[in-house]
Amino acid sequence: MAGDGGEGAKYWLHVLTEIKNRGVGDVCIVVCDGLAGLPEAISAVWPAAVTQTCIVHLLRNSFRYASRKDWAAIARDLRPVYTAPTEAAALDRFAEFAAAWEARYPAIVRLWEHAWAEFVPFLAFDPEIRTIIATTNAIESLNARFRRSVKARGHFPNEQAALKHLYLTIVSLDPTGRGRRRWTNRWKAALNAFDIAFDGRVSAGRK
Repeated sequence: MAGDGGEGAKYWLHVLTEIKNRGVGDVCIVVCDGLAGLPEAISAVWPAAVTQTCIVHLLRNSFRYASRKDWAAIARDLRPVYTAPTEAAALDRFAEFAAAWEARYPAIVRLWEHAWAEFVPFLAFDPEIRTIIATTNAIESLNARFRRSVKARGHFPNEQAALKHLYLTIVSLDPTGRGRRRWTNRWKAALNAFDIAFDGRVSAGRK
């Protein structure tokens, strides 16, 4: 569905309720970027869903508060946090990060502290699931194609025309369907891990 640019719990509740009414009865995990009101809306529409902060966006948001010359060092020191085997280990690594960087960039430390509740579910998952959650290159690439295509088009007479344009953009990226089959094969290990982690809800939803 096309949005109107609004945000907040009421807006996201409307969006997610419409998605549920279209047939998405159950969701295991929602990966999002700390949008205001979205976690509350997710809990209201799909009570069993896990809300997970996007690791890639959390890192990118961290860089917004730092000088570019420190990006590589910050990325290096944050990596042990989100690759930790347990939440306790992640807390220890985060304490080390805070000790090294809080004096210079306190906003980065506050950012991670604020996002921690939605960050830690990531640490309980198997490597196959962590890889899927943390790797958003395909999604980012598609969004970039959308932006370039819409910018080149300029304007649309109505919402339906805009949606049709985006659909044709998707089709043009994989006209033969071979790319889709390759991505399906890459997801097989993750789907098995998801099904185990979420007590068979994935396989039940595919029947």
